[in-house]
Amino acid sequence: MSYIFQDWEANKHNLKGRMVMVLFRLAHPANIGNRFLHILWLPYLAFYKVFVEWFLCIELPHWTKVGPGLHLAHGHALVVNGCATIGKNCYIRQSTTIGNMFRADGSMSDSPVIGDNVEIGCNVCIIGEVKIGNNVKIGAGSVVVKDIPDNSVAVGNPARVIKTLEPKTPQVQLQEETLSV
Repeated sequence: MSYIFQDWEANKHNLKGRMVMVLFRLAHPANIGNRFLHILWLPYLAFYKVFVEWFLCIELPHWTKVGPGLHLAHGHALVVNGCATIGKNCYIRQSTTIGNMFRADGSMSDSPVIGDNVEIGCNVCIIGEVKIGNNVKIGAGSVVVKDIPDNSVAVGNPARVIKTLEPKTPQVQLQEETLSV
């Protein structure tokens, strides 16, 4: 049951985000590889496609690899290629496209791989075989066509790194011990 609600806390105060992610997690078992299970899941997959993609305007194919804690802020006009990979605790805003592209020879590129703790602004296009590192922030309206390293802030068209962030380190809290004599 925790698998289905693994994005619940990330979408706190965001009913649409919670609903989309629960429906996505419910549809995901159809990809296990068991043909019988896939056939059994077909009516639900049809519901998922019509409701989430057509009515809610969020194209998040059920076979997409998505880590726990995905937050969909203002989820509308979101397009994610089914072969893309999205890491843990990512934050994606409205009108974002994450997909592959046609190469000069007519073939299709691979899809983007997005690391953990990535924040993507609104109207961002991440296209082609690019890798977005961990702890990255991508500014609104950016077009990402090249890799972005870990701990970076990238903006622009084409996106370029404008700042390197301090790596996130876990904070250890020390408790004072009181000695009584």
